[in-house]
Amino acid sequence: MRAQSSATARIAKAVTSPHTSTPARPAAGTGTRPRSGTALALLGVFCFSLTFPSTVWGLESFGPWSLVAVRGVLAAAAGVFLVAQRVPLPERHHWAGLAVVGGGVVIGFPLLTTLALGTSSTAHAAVVVGLLPLTTATLAALRTGHRPSRTFWAAAVAGAAVVAVFTWQQSGGALSSGDLYLFGALLVCAAGYTEGGRLAALMPGWQVVGWALVLCLPVTVAGSVVALSLEPAHWSPHGAVGLAWVAVGSTFLGLYVWYRGMAGIGVARASQLQLAQPLLTLVWSFWLLGEELTWAAPLAATGVLVCIAVTQRTRG
Repeated sequence: MRAQSSATARIAKAVTSPHTSTPARPAAGTGTRPRSGTALALLGVFCFSLTFPSTVWGLESFGPWSLVAVRGVLAAAAGVFLVAQRVPLPERHHWAGLAVVGGGVVIGFPLLTTLALGTSSTAHAAVVVGLLPLTTATLAALRTGHRPSRTFWAAAVAGAAVVAVFTWQQSGGALSSGDLYLFGALLVCAAGYTEGGRLAALMPGWQVVGWALVLCLPVTVAGSVVALSLEPAHWSPHGAVGLAWVAVGSTFLGLYVWYRGMAGIGVARASQLQLAQPLLTLVWSFWLLGEELTWAAPLAATGVLVCIAVTQRTRG
């Protein structure tokens, strides 16, 4: 009993501590050095930053329900790797966590943000990403009982405030009809990230992603059939590229490197790297969608980078 309690405590600290380097006794294939974990998490942020512009492109060819369902089916090709590697089924007590990952980041977040982007600009939708690190760190603390330091929380709140003010200014200061979708997406994605980060300390990150996608496959296949019958696709180059990226880049590759990174440096610490994601999204929106950027972008970027530096150095 004492050994089991000790192991649980080590995993909790590894998953949530902003100063954690690598989880104690990780499962085979999960070991990640601190620098490698940071690099992988940053690559995940890069992949995620293209999600909103790619979704806007995808909506040129698909309806919102069709786009989300089809991207889930295509991304579930990850299951091929699970079979090819003869990966054993996860233990029974891991399936609930995988269901949270699937419901949060495979179905919930893509669907709610896609519906929001039907009425909101990418700049306005970036608010949800700007507030996501703080929400993820909060849920991770509640999930495991670990409490990061006051300095960590102060920097996290300051970074979220900078991003929120910046993206609010970019959207003209007006609430859109998609705000409820965005707030819902914020909560379900934070839950999926938290649970995925915990599982990635116990099994390789690509297996977390793969099993979550496979678990959602019956829903995404059925959803694709129904949605495509109600929302016929109209193929275009932008639509095809947008679908390909949200399926492969955002859903599979992005989640794979993101969960591996979180397993290496902890959920709370990795989540703060995501503070840079809204600013990257605005850059892609300018280049790919023609949306305008103001002088406030460099100022906000500087403030966010300072907050990221503080959260990466403070102790939990």
